[in-house]
Amino acid sequence: MTSASLTGEGRTNPYTMPARPAHKERYSMSISSPKTRVTLVIVVSLLAVGVAYAAITLELWVGTSNHIGLWNGPAKLTARTLKTPIGETTGRWHYHPGYVYNVVRQGTITIEDGCGSIQSYSVGQAFETSEGRVHRAYNLGDVDEVESNMFVGPPGRPITVFIPGNERRCGPPSTVDECKGDGWASFNFPNPFANQGQCTEYVNHRARVMLLVPEDPLP
Repeated sequence: MTSASLTGEGRTNPYTMPARPAHKERYSMSISSPKTRVTLVIVVSLLAVGVAYAAITLELWVGTSNHIGLWNGPAKLTARTLKTPIGETTGRWHYHPGYVYNVVRQGTITIEDGCGSIQSYSVGQAFETSEGRVHRAYNLGDVDEVESNMFVGPPGRPITVFIPGNERRCGPPSTVDECKGDGWASFNFPNPFANQGQCTEYVNHRARVMLLVPEDPLP
């Protein structure tokens, strides 16, 4: 098992979100020469909508196994502690190739699904971002958000895959019910469907893992 200090999911492409108040930072720089001394005072206004933030990986542990039941074979497990700073509203659209389980330890994180649903999670809440579903995350709270993540995925694949061009994508569908009515027409990831039947067939043929429910006989 190894550990590494890496940057987390880079979230640098701006998009329109509620702007935070502008603030100013003042920098003083002195330039000296034999004949002259010039003091330059630079005042820079930083608007939140134009600032590039990024989630920060505080801790990362990676291990491999010849067999993990959840993956039904060889798998890579990644334990990560991630901090999403206040004002991080530039989350990039992405998905995770494996299973991901998350616990919020501080603050509140907002997860936006590519199909439109938005859900916020606060301290003590857990959530899953699995099944390859496209989503993005941001922090609209008043404190930095910190969460613990556990990734269970295929060896040789990254824990996060970003959508090219940071395009918003909807999908893939997880249940047949999502295909009913006009639901099938909303999906465009990994590919759009021509009709409800195609959507239903896709869901029914997605790979599945059968697991035994752990026994817990003692009170």
